[in-house]
Amino acid sequence: MDPVPPGAAGEPSLVAARLRALRRRAGLTLEAAAGRVGLSPAHLSRLETGRRQPSLPVLLGLARTYGTTVSGLLGEAVPDPDPVVRAGDAVARRSGGWTYWEAGAPGRALQALRVRVPHGDGQDELVRVHPGEEWLHVLRGRLRLRLGDAEHLLGEGDSAHFDSLTPHRLGAVTASGVELLFVHTLLRSAGTELCLGAIRR
Repeated sequence: MDPVPPGAAGEPSLVAARLRALRRRAGLTLEAAAGRVGLSPAHLSRLETGRRQPSLPVLLGLARTYGTTVSGLLGEAVPDPDPVVRAGDAVARRSGGWTYWEAGAPGRALQALRVRVPHGDGQDELVRVHPGEEWLHVLRGRLRLRLGDAEHLLGEGDSAHFDSLTPHRLGAVTASGVELLFVHTLLRSAGTELCLGAIRR
């Protein structure tokens, strides 16, 4: 049996229930969550039913996956995140030629990003498919959005809201690129994880 980390002794059922609730809130299956942490689905199931106690490394991995802390997993009081995101505090991250800035608090069911999509980088042919919903709003430039077999051209001030299990592709029409405000319900997805399934037609 895995060692019980400090603070978890005597409350396996509470920790197990919390692990299950956080996974469901994140919209992850046992297989998906276990894969992110490097566990088997059967092992994660035993953790969620209290038949096995998580080690500290496993707790750290699950906390990162669910957007919380080890203290949060163990039921200790965690201060609410600051609801205000200051423009000067946003750190730019690059992935696949795109630039992302966090525009919302971490660990929430909704994740908000400001995204800059360059023109002609080849990413507009990458098909994105992942669980959840997406809402995007064009701040600057023009965007080509392909949803399934339909194609939409969006200008500044236009928005789109769709089920992100629908295969979709995004590309800048404007030579200088396009800037978007982007909100989705896939918890704790870094920029590099926005595309869970990439298929080239």
